[in-house]
This record gives sequence, structure tokens and C-alpha cells, in this order.
Amino acid sequence: MRQIGIGIAGFGTIGVGVYKHLVGNRRLLEERLGLELTVKKIADLDITRPRTPMPPAELFTTDWHDLINDPEVQIVVELMGGVKIPYQFVMAALEAGKIVVTANKALLAEHGKEIFAVAAEKRIPVFFEAAAAGGVPIIKALKEAFVANHIRSMHGIINGTSNYILTRMTQAGLGFEQALAEAQAAGYAEADPTLDINGWDAAHKAIILASLAYGFWVDGKDIHVEGIQNVTATDIQFAQKLGYKIKLLAVIKSDESCTENCPIEVRVHPTLVPESHVLASVNGVFNAIAVHGDVVGETLFYGRGAGQDATASAVISDLAEAAVALETPRPNFGFVPHGLYGSCTPIEEVVTPYYMRLAVIDRPGVLALITGILSEESIGISSVIQPEAHEEETVPLVLMLHAAPQGRMNRATEKIAALECVKRPPQVLRVESFA
Repeated sequence: MRQIGIGIAGFGTIGVGVYKHLVGNRRLLEERLGLELTVKKIADLDITRPRTPMPPAELFTTDWHDLINDPEVQIVVELMGGVKIPYQFVMAALEAGKIVVTANKALLAEHGKEIFAVAAEKRIPVFFEAAAAGGVPIIKALKEAFVANHIRSMHGIINGTSNYILTRMTQAGLGFEQALAEAQAAGYAEADPTLDINGWDAAHKAIILASLAYGFWVDGKDIHVEGIQNVTATDIQFAQKLGYKIKLLAVIKSDESCTENCPIEVRVHPTLVPESHVLASVNGVFNAIAVHGDVVGETLFYGRGAGQDATASAVISDLAEAAVALETPRPNFGFVPHGLYGSCTPIEEVVTPYYMRLAVIDRPGVLALITGILSEESIGISSVIQPEAHEEETVPLVLMLHAAPQGRMNRATEKIAALECVKRPPQVLRVESFA
């Protein structure tokens, strides 16, 4: 049985999980692949910290160049985290002719275009299933199962930390800070949760998914990203009264009427999702991605988007495919560009319905002032909620607004915020209709 040598760069939680399951499921992998996957070298800055299981000491090195220079290492696995050093490592591996497996979403979101250009030039594949939605096999589906489909849309809950926080705010009535502290105590949020709560962890994944689906590498500067840090328990409660759940949603859409050089939408933000939609029931740390293809129709991918075992499963899936690629070279090196799509729609032109919550003075004529401004911007109102019970001199005023371009909504919001009767900055969230 042919032995395939593997080098692992980065031996934290995910690296340990990959090693553990490669060893534990060795016989299963050999039976299914007809190949033996063997870890030849492990690079990590800390090679003395105890792990379970603990590899033999002779496998360890503190210099990632040792993986590149070892002739017995045919496939390298990048699990270091960060961007600068992993980029150097991946480019060096490709130059050395070694197949690359990575779980690094930030690396691909920022440098995917350059990495895949070198991969195509060197004819060396890069595998990255674990870089988006952990153990959910969405990358393989986009590259293979949906190859005959124009992807009409993808709607994804692809950050487990933010989904856990919003779930606890919904189910337990917690405020944002309380729910975040609970997520950190449970190990679902990092000590520094910035990338999770500001939306950029999900945005990195959305960039990868959009790029695969539409054949051009999406630039992070061209997408719209908002986090959940300004969502309040009050917003959660009003959303429920209106028949919605609030989710941090990645929305990726194409223009169905366009046939060539078509624009796409790529945005990540808190969104009101109808309770009747399947994504509204995705709770806790779970991820889900609803994909609509023009041939296959509606599909749903659901599972754990992070964690040692889920991510290790995706990495080992890539290792298995990489090992087969050593035996049978392939024309696809990880990303296939094409010219049917080519730009992102500016957020000012994106059209959605909206939820707007205001804190206003309780006096006659206030609603007329607000509706007058909305009318000036040709934004219609579908419903209004103004509870009788209130504190101090202000009352909450909630308006559900018909679909309008973001640019018009921005102008209306600025005018409304400037009114003397509006006492706090307006809270504006998008509503997704899934039409």
C-alpha cells in the first residue's frame, strides 16, 4: 500500500484533532482509499505542551520550512491561523510542488486570488473544505455537485458564535453583553470575539463561497458587513411579535435576468428572517446554508460550523482527496474562474425591506413627520407598532418598511435621525423575503 506523507503546520486544537482522527481511523481510511496517510512532520511554535494524543517527539519542529524541505512530505496542512505567515508557507509549498490543504478562511478571503493563480501556474491543487462552515460540505457541493447550476442565491448562518449569542438573546431574553459572556464561559466565543461579533468571520466565508459560485475572486472592499453588537433584546422581542427571528445572515445573490458579466450581491448583516423559513430554526452554534440553483432548486446544508471534530473531519476529507490527486492529477486546482459574472452590486443599490425602531417623544404629529420623510424617499410602510407602555418621555416606534434601495433608506434614516422628536439613533435592520 502506497504511503502518503503529510506535514501539519500548526498544532493547536484543530491540528490535534486532525492527527487524532488520522491515527484513530487509519484502517477505515486505508480501506476506502487504498492509500496510507502518514504524518511525517509537525511544525508548531510550542512543541513541549502536552497534547492528547501526543505524537512522537521526532515528528516535531519549530520551523515550518522543515515541512517544505522534507522530501517525504507530499501534502502540507496549514492550520496556523493568521494571514502573513500562513501566506508565506502556502506559497512556498506550492513553489516546492506540494499539495496544500488549509482551513484558513481569512487567508483565502484576502489572498485567494494570488494563491490560486500560483496553484494553476504550478498545476498543484489547493483544498479548503474546512475554510467555510467547518464540517458542512458546502465547498465540495459548489465545486462538484452544483457544477451544472447557476447559483441563484445562498443564504447562510455561517458563524456559530454570533448564532449562539442571538439564540440566547431570543430564548432566554438576555442582553447582548450577557449572551456574549455566556458564550465565552461556554467556550463558544474567544476571549477577543471581535471577528465573530463584527461580522467579518462570516464575511471571510461569504467571500470564499461567492467566489466559488460566481467564478471571480470577490474583493472584501466590495462587500457590505455589519455585526450583531448593536442588536438589542428589544429588537429581538419586536421581531418575534412581527413573526421573525434575527440572525446574522450572509446573503449571496445573482441577478436572474442577467446572462453575461452579471453583478452579484454579497453582504453580511443582522437580518429579520421569517419564522416560517427553515433558517429561523437554526439555533446555538450550528451553521446552515440554503442554496438555490437554477437546475437543482432549493437545497439545505446543516451542521456544526466549527470545533475540533467537525473541522478535522473536513480537513481529513481534503487530505483524502489530495492523496487521490497525487495518484491521478486533475485539471481543477481549487478555483475555476469564468466570465459570466464579474462585479459586486454596491450596497447603496441593494433592495430589501426594512425594520426601523425609533425612540421618539410621545406627542401628536411625530408619526406624520416620520412618514413624510419616508414618503419623500418613496419608501412605503407595511405596518407600525407603538406600545402604550413606555419609560420617561420617549416611546418606541417600530415601522416595517417596503423594499427600497439602501441609498434611499440611508437618506431617509439621516433625515429622521435629525428630527428633534427622535431621541436616539434609529435602529435599522434588513428583512429577507427569500423570494
